[in-house]
Amino acid sequence: QDGDIINIDVTVYLNGYHGDTSATFFVGEVDEDAKNLVKITKECLEKAIAICGPGVEYSKIGRTIHDHADKHGYGVVQHFVGHGVGKLFHSDPVILHYRNNGRGRMALDQTFTIEPMLTVGSINPILWDDKWTVVTEDGGLSAQFEHTILITRDGAQILTQ
Repeated sequence: QDGDIINIDVTVYLNGYHGDTSATFFVGEVDEDAKNLVKITKECLEKAIAICGPGVEYSKIGRTIHDHADKHGYGVVQHFVGHGVGKLFHSDPVILHYRNNGRGRMALDQTFTIEPMLTVGSINPILWDDKWTVVTEDGGLSAQFEHTILITRDGAQILTQ
């Protein structure tokens, strides 16, 4: 409906490899609260990608996202995670988007997704009967952005631009 925001998640399988990306879009005219949530969620993804590189701890992704979300008063959904992607669609590493003490470090030539989901209210998701659509427990606004990245010598390359 006019004023909603909606996330569309797209996966591709080409020449034996998977790609995974998503973005949040405006439906008609949205209010400033929705615009700001979408803006900050996209910034969280960008900031998380910017800190990636060989040897960086995965937990730094969650800390970066959570710190930026907190600064703007948004919740970070913990139920959904980023993941390794390549010949297998969902594989290690598991990428947490919230502060955590997880172990592990990024490796050169590794591919995975980062896909933070922020909310205005509840961070608890409700899965619809279609087994795909997710809304927040309180019906509040949520936004998500995702990219598949490749760890390079100089940091990270976005593969799903």
